[in-house]
Amino acid sequence: MTEKRGGTVLTTLLHQTPPLLPTSAEVMTMTIELPPGDAGTPPHRHSGPVFGYMLEGEMVFELEGEPERVIRAGEAFWEPGGDVIHYQAGNNLADAWSRFVVVMIGVPGEPMLTLVEEGELLERRDRRAARAVL
Repeated sequence: MTEKRGGTVLTTLLHQTPPLLPTSAEVMTMTIELPPGDAGTPPHRHSGPVFGYMLEGEMVFELEGEPERVIRAGEAFWEPGGDVIHYQAGNNLADAWSRFVVVMIGVPGEPMLTLVEEGELLERRDRRAARAVL
């Protein structure tokens, strides 16, 4: 949705109500830069919701219970955090860098990102959506 206020143009990229905001949440804004073909961070979870925007390139994005998809430059994305496993956030391009910005809202005193161990991935394999051919 785009609207004008005076000479300013406001464009809504994503409008989402997260399921949970931690009490006294900590907020961190980061840019992530993935070299060509990089798989990104191994399966992990965040203590709270994460909101992002692709600045350039393409990212293969997969959350637990959802099919993997490609997010392209100019697109916004989000994940609920908490118990949901984030399987993929890798560069979908073999010949170019991909860059995105994220705003992570986390539980005070807990890491913003925690890697998931192989045993838990095996226990929860039934929660992972069927893999698409991209």
